Amino acid sequence: MDIVRAHVILPERLAEEIDKIAGPRGRSAFLVESAEKEIRRLKLMAFLDNTEPAWKQENHPEIAAEGVAGWVRSQRQRSSTRQLRVESWAEENNL
Repeated sequence: MDIVRAHVILPERLAEEIDKIAGPRGRSAFLVESAEKEIRRLKLMAFLDNTEPAWKQENHPEIAAEGVAGWVRSQRQRSSTRQLRVESWAEENNL
């Protein structure tokens, strides 16, 4: 990951609060983490404000082929089959 130096001006009170939490040598890491969280939050808010559906049926041909109910049934069956295999293996291995 490339690093870019940036000159950031903070109010003294804020710098002191950050230092209490992160230590004077941890300011940059604290600011990076805080900025990343804020960017994620802003992106999430933009996504939630968007009225366009996030899920589009044409992007999921595996569901369209058997219908939603059929697909859910097949997923449940697959999960049950896997669970039986795990239980069988556990019995064989005395777990």
